[in-house]
Amino acid sequence: MNHNLITFDQEQGIFHLKNNEISYIMKLEDEGVLAHIYFGKKVNQYHDHKNYPRRDRGFSGNVPGQEERAYSKDTLPQEFSSHGSMDYRIPASIIQRQNGANLTDLRYHSYDISAGKPVLAGLPSAYVVEENEASTLTITLKDRFEEIYLDLFYTIYNERNVIARSVKVRNLTNQTLSIEKIASMQLDLTNSGKYQDVLSLPGAHVQERQVNREKLSAGIKRFESRRGATSHHMNSFIALMEEDANEFNGEVIGVHLVYSGNHSFELEVDQINQLRLVVGINEYNFSWELKTQQEFQTPEVLLAYSDSGLNKMSDTFHHLLRERVARGAHQYAERPILVNNWEATYFDFTNEKIEAIVDEAADLGIEMFVLDDGWFGHRNNDDSSLGDWFEFEGKLAKGLKAVADYVHAKKLKFGLWFEPEMISIDSKLYEEHPDYLMQVPGRTPSGSRDQHLLDMGRKEVRENIQKQMEAILNTIEIDYIKWDMNRSMSDTYSVALESHQQGETAHRYILGVYELMENLTEKYPKILWEGCSGGGGRFDAGFLYYMPQSWASDNTDAIERLKIQYGTSIAYPTSAITAHVSAVPNHQTGRVTSLKTRGDVAMSGVLGYELDLTMLSEAEKDEITQQIKVYQDLRPLVQYGNFIRLISPFEGNTTAWLFVAEDQSEALLFMARTLASAQPVFNEVRLKGLAEDFLYEDQATGEIYSGSELNQIGVYFPDFYGDFQTKLIHFKKRGN
Repeated sequence: MNHNLITFDQEQGIFHLKNNEISYIMKLEDEGVLAHIYFGKKVNQYHDHKNYPRRDRGFSGNVPGQEERAYSKDTLPQEFSSHGSMDYRIPASIIQRQNGANLTDLRYHSYDISAGKPVLAGLPSAYVVEENEASTLTITLKDRFEEIYLDLFYTIYNERNVIARSVKVRNLTNQTLSIEKIASMQLDLTNSGKYQDVLSLPGAHVQERQVNREKLSAGIKRFESRRGATSHHMNSFIALMEEDANEFNGEVIGVHLVYSGNHSFELEVDQINQLRLVVGINEYNFSWELKTQQEFQTPEVLLAYSDSGLNKMSDTFHHLLRERVARGAHQYAERPILVNNWEATYFDFTNEKIEAIVDEAADLGIEMFVLDDGWFGHRNNDDSSLGDWFEFEGKLAKGLKAVADYVHAKKLKFGLWFEPEMISIDSKLYEEHPDYLMQVPGRTPSGSRDQHLLDMGRKEVRENIQKQMEAILNTIEIDYIKWDMNRSMSDTYSVALESHQQGETAHRYILGVYELMENLTEKYPKILWEGCSGGGGRFDAGFLYYMPQSWASDNTDAIERLKIQYGTSIAYPTSAITAHVSAVPNHQTGRVTSLKTRGDVAMSGVLGYELDLTMLSEAEKDEITQQIKVYQDLRPLVQYGNFIRLISPFEGNTTAWLFVAEDQSEALLFMARTLASAQPVFNEVRLKGLAEDFLYEDQATGEIYSGSELNQIGVYFPDFYGDFQTKLIHFKKRGN
């Protein structure tokens, strides 16, 4: 164990988590209240000088059990708060007794320091490969009068600017408790003037993860999802930023919730301008019955600190999510270039149509064919058959296996689409098990896209779906699965739960999905699993634990994708972001862009194609063949290099970003200009992250630059002609 990562000064009551980059400091204040002192750049030694000032703040109230008017939980920066103990700010926990009382007064009880990092039962989380790469501090708080215990977990890595946090509630009373709210973490900042801005990633279907930055002011601000999933509408990530912080300068705290369900990020600027952040499962429509001797574990939050702007914070998350959240055989594997038949055929396909697309794919150098929606049940449109994961008899005259065999005979991999969490009224599954559909008794369930949710919190429902999927996976050679979810949760009710437990339904649904994914990904480890939810509706760190990549958006328009992929990169690594070249006019926007532009944008993610290859001209085929060859050469750099944002599409007419190899021997610059002008400005971009003393050669022109030239002086954008223009410049280190 690295004993230097976590220390406890028993005399002064100081906990200090520290590595070479960051420090996190807490103190046991009077009456055993656990106070927050600091989170930020490394502090070599802390000498207990920042004891919270005592001052009577009228109407704030005393700490229960003592009468010092100048000492109040209502102003003290705490590590974890509870409702009802004279703290009137947003509470991190609300726990109700059988008599209806929900007052809890949490005080310090004990601590433990251990090597490595605990596994969170039933939940995704960051992990360690070697026990000595991290240490974990567990601080146990106890209610002042009753045997209610909260274990606060803090993990710090040796070489990452990250603190991982979560909470476990233990009921050792002799009565059943009701958890009405339990956050995964709280962060109270007395220097809230430093973090005056908050950045979030809101959006909508086909417009996911747009970048929004706003000022914090007095009162409460919430970023949340109530849709049953992380959602297109609000991603489970925020960043606190200094007022002057930007991509390369200033202090930033990034906050990632490793969870795929309803979430809440609550921020409160209090009466003396302090900032409280509370993050976790959304308390909306949530409660949890906790019987005596039972435990409840919250999802994990990852806190990242940067003293050099957003890009450094993003780099921290990119490495952590790729290296210590994603798992499995494809974690570091080069992801295959695929073609999906969806926008080529929709539901109207035959063996002959599929074979024609596969023939073209093989000739072009594409590496995988994916058969999308419509192969199962009796599904010729989207109003039937979800839940019937058996082959649509007769639709493919030669059968589904023949499709897979044909694809493999052409030396391509074969992928298949599933939507395992859904059920159609018009389905054999509903006919046999109508109670599997999530609905409120006596009410007609609300449809969305003519589909409904299965109650995934029930074991028999999960087992039914798993058995059906395994019947396909055991008889057909499948290399890839696209796991879709095309509606938000509604009619949130489970017939398996008592009336007073219905607040558990949404969280049990997510736990059930996690269990199903764990079972399948463990049983079929060679399959590349890709997450999807109407595109990017469940693009989160929790899903990344089971599936190393996700479909970023149903929107394949190259220009709209600039913002979607830029916003996504703030919190997620490129290896997780799939991006496809589609036909024009684009099916979502009607916009016409060049094949080059579509290719350049898609090659900034995990490249794929989503169009009818049989309709291409010879010139287009030649261009795609060349795109594929270029991407195959660039793929390790793009998927696993360091990603740096240079110019934001949210701030003007140009966009630029950069991929840099870990050893700085290679770089790929992407530049885009949206609209043309008859009197254009000569835009320029300065690169970042290149070795100052290296010489770099432009692989297309042979022109030589020093790293310092590219970093300090930069290059001009091309003198583009026309709208929607892009360019890639591939630099390689010259010589030794």
